[in-house]
Amino acid sequence: MVVAAHAGAPHVLSYWGGAVSALYGIDGTLAKLDGEMDLNFQVQCDDRPAYVLKVMRSGCDEALIDLQCAAIQRLTDRMPDAPLPGIVRTSRGELFTTWPDEHGAKRLVWMISHLGGECYANFHPKTRDLSAGLGRLLGNINSHLADFDHPALEREMKWDLSRAHWIAGHIDAIDDRQRRSTVERILATYTDQVSPALAALKASPIHNDANDYNVLVDVTADGTAGISGLIDFGDMLRAPRVCEVAIAGAYIVLDQDRPLDMLSALVGGYHESCPLGEDEIAMVYPLVLMRLAVSVVNAAIMKREKPDDPYVTISEAPAWRFLDGLSGIASSEAEERMRVACGLPVSPRASAALTWIGATKGRFAPVLGRPLDEVSVAPLSVAETAIPENPLEMTIGEAGDLTDRRDGHDWRIGRYAEPRLIYTGEDFRNGRFEADDRRTVHLGVDVFAPAGTPVHAPVEGVVCSVIDSPKRFDYGGSVVLEHRTPDGGLFRTLYGHLDPDVATSLECGTTIAAGQPFARLGDARQNGGWEPHLHFQLCLSDAVTAGAWPGVADPDDLSYQLASFPNPAALLNLDESAVEYTPLPESEIADYRRAHFAGNLKLSYRKPCLFLRGWKHYLFDEMGRPYLDAYNNVPHVGHAHPRIQAVAARQLKRLNSNTRYLHPAQMAFAEKLLSKLPERFEICFFVNSGSEGNELALRLARAHTGGRDMITPDHGYHGMTTGAIDISAYKFNRPGGVGQPDWVHLVSIPDTYRGRFRDSDPDAARGYADEIGTALEAIDARGGKLAGFIAETFPSVGGQIIPPDGYLTRVYEQIRTAGGVCIADEVQTGLGRLGRDYWAFEVQGVVPDIVVLGKPLGNGHPLGAVITTREIADSFANGIEFFSTFGGSNLSCLIGREVLQIVDDEGLQANADRVGSHLTEGLRSLMSRHEQIGSVRGHGLFIGVELVKDRESREPDGQIADRVVNRLRDRRILIGVEGPDENVLKIRPPLTIGLDDADMIIERIDRILGDT
Repeated sequence: MVVAAHAGAPHVLSYWGGAVSALYGIDGTLAKLDGEMDLNFQVQCDDRPAYVLKVMRSGCDEALIDLQCAAIQRLTDRMPDAPLPGIVRTSRGELFTTWPDEHGAKRLVWMISHLGGECYANFHPKTRDLSAGLGRLLGNINSHLADFDHPALEREMKWDLSRAHWIAGHIDAIDDRQRRSTVERILATYTDQVSPALAALKASPIHNDANDYNVLVDVTADGTAGISGLIDFGDMLRAPRVCEVAIAGAYIVLDQDRPLDMLSALVGGYHESCPLGEDEIAMVYPLVLMRLAVSVVNAAIMKREKPDDPYVTISEAPAWRFLDGLSGIASSEAEERMRVACGLPVSPRASAALTWIGATKGRFAPVLGRPLDEVSVAPLSVAETAIPENPLEMTIGEAGDLTDRRDGHDWRIGRYAEPRLIYTGEDFRNGRFEADDRRTVHLGVDVFAPAGTPVHAPVEGVVCSVIDSPKRFDYGGSVVLEHRTPDGGLFRTLYGHLDPDVATSLECGTTIAAGQPFARLGDARQNGGWEPHLHFQLCLSDAVTAGAWPGVADPDDLSYQLASFPNPAALLNLDESAVEYTPLPESEIADYRRAHFAGNLKLSYRKPCLFLRGWKHYLFDEMGRPYLDAYNNVPHVGHAHPRIQAVAARQLKRLNSNTRYLHPAQMAFAEKLLSKLPERFEICFFVNSGSEGNELALRLARAHTGGRDMITPDHGYHGMTTGAIDISAYKFNRPGGVGQPDWVHLVSIPDTYRGRFRDSDPDAARGYADEIGTALEAIDARGGKLAGFIAETFPSVGGQIIPPDGYLTRVYEQIRTAGGVCIADEVQTGLGRLGRDYWAFEVQGVVPDIVVLGKPLGNGHPLGAVITTREIADSFANGIEFFSTFGGSNLSCLIGREVLQIVDDEGLQANADRVGSHLTEGLRSLMSRHEQIGSVRGHGLFIGVELVKDRESREPDGQIADRVVNRLRDRRILIGVEGPDENVLKIRPPLTIGLDDADMIIERIDRILGDT
């Protein structure tokens, strides 16, 4: 019995379901799929994989179906593991057959296996790896079809890119004059340059329609995306294989921030499996443009003929978005990028130039008049220096003193390909946000030398650019020389940070002899503000204009930039390895960690991060990429705070001892801390962490009450010591956990979004608080005695929960009536994070008996504190000494007090309120566009975003939360995920975060959720 699916007219589905049963002996559920001219149905079976039934339009040429079936059969025979549909033969063994439709007209019918995944057009993120994977698949297909033949391959159709001149007579269908002009320019290039070259290439069978709706993508269990299918062979024909690449490339570039990167990855992947010639690579980009021109002209024609048919114009808008922005893309650069992706020299003349330079090394004239082989290197990398102190804004003083010259040597070498944080100007940024892409990798070799040192040409050259760029942190005076080698090679050299007099003393076209001095090094007043040095750079790219080439590269664009600007060491008569930065062995570091660290010491994110610098609410990886840290609450007043640095440096030069000796720092810290708490708190214990603090709080409660039993909310977390784990359901209830001790009694997290009592219940606070009574009864039943109640005041690992008003008032009343003490774990929420309130217990209108503080108190220095009443402290002082070797050390106390003082001096509590409110409101505004956002809650910079499958059921969606967190990491934002179902985005940045950073978080979450 065939059951008709909901998608499509039931009688049509039922009819063709009967055909499937009759022709193939398969019973299944049918659903209609999209198609431009033919009928396509998904056939879903209970006991076997799904199929796709293809019912051809009336009058369809049988030879075209035979062509598709034969080609697919050839490919699946030769490429059994490739993501291609398989032909399902009829019960009589036919590749295809005929069957009357419901009106009696005979239709050609065939069936293929169904491929999983979603179409590339709707999949996000679109990555270079995906693009390269598609290129490899197309290359393999073309290789295996090279000797395939079929009469129907010789066909004329509008999508034949080798015969695209037809659009010339239809450009007037485009209404916009400027857009018509764009298409006319593309057609002119195609007609004059590309078409003749295309005609000289061998034609072979190609798929001819690898558009973004015919390519399928799927994600594996580990989150890796890959090409899962290529469908619709209906446009197959014989054409030069470069057309295959260009057709796919036309869709790969659409709506991409870096379209040439995506196109280069596609071409590089294709080249791996089906090598392209240099002449073919040169045609790819003009053919991409021509395919898009054909697409928009066809759409314009079809809109006139079928104005209500969305299928015919499905790619028109993104195609025009790309074509409208063509002015920002040079075709010469596109060709060079594709050459590099294919492992070729960046330009045809580059190979000869490099060969000649290498052979001449050691015989070039000294650029600065002396040998440089004994000049030492001055490390300026992210990994090796703290210059600048603020990686977002270098000072003029820092720029003028980059190298350590205390040994009296004025000469130093600055390395090639070295990632540096010294490039902080707007010109080096590629986006509106601080954590956007930024150019950091040095593309030349620096030679630091005294101002006025003469600069010589290493080899004869012609001046092709002389510029004075006086702007701060620019080149100052600069010169570019062009050099030609005896065997036809061409290269250029740049000399930057010169005395600007060169701009008036030297003219373009002047020949400079080898060894001839032509400029002098400028001083800091003349060279952009830098310590005197020569920036020496080699260029092999023909696409880079002489007066506007970059001296620093984006670390995500290195393959092309390093090929365009290779190491110039040979021209300085130096070995490349002596002046080239060697990156950290990240894979070796990861391997060592796996081998020598415990397996349960987890790393964050699917792709772990390696960070070497921090500043305020930013972290920087080895290559200088900035990341917005909206995750780490430990650097409470910001990473690498100068005042914390200064305090630590001063005290480490003096003394770092423990609390067995008197020291004013301990008194000052305690006094400052107590000033932030209600008057009943008088006694401070200083420890090394929140874990140690909660362990001590547990001892204090037991000493004071004589009880042992503790009540605590489910899924709470209080640290990693044995005692802290015993009261942390987040730990003991997890797989592999030790289980709940009999003296620990759990109550529900006061979650009004998904808990027992919801936000619509006015008595939710009472409902949750009354569970204390049940826990007290359980203690009595087991013959125990209550020691106290401990909770993260606002549960963080429980899902960034904000308890309903009045909850803790009722809880504390019941605990105290039963003789217990109330412990507030404020590790996550204290010290001004909540904005309007310094402590979370203030929001609830209660005063605890013990307050525990941890990581943020030391801003990264290991420090925690337990503050309590004198009465409780006296109960603990039973003759057994309490001592923490490093808790309360001179250094720790000075740092702790400084953190508290910085919060006050820099207005960070007010900033948490202002930015937190802005961020929370912005995230809530996304709820109107994204059904996945079930709840946005928070105070100040303690924010949770709960992701659900739908708001009606409130069913948690941990899968999408994981995807969002990892996608944000890829977009340079760090947040975490919490909650029992790991579906709550946790946002708790350092308190220095600004409004622009909040906007970045809102924008990126909006975009990612829109892509899911």
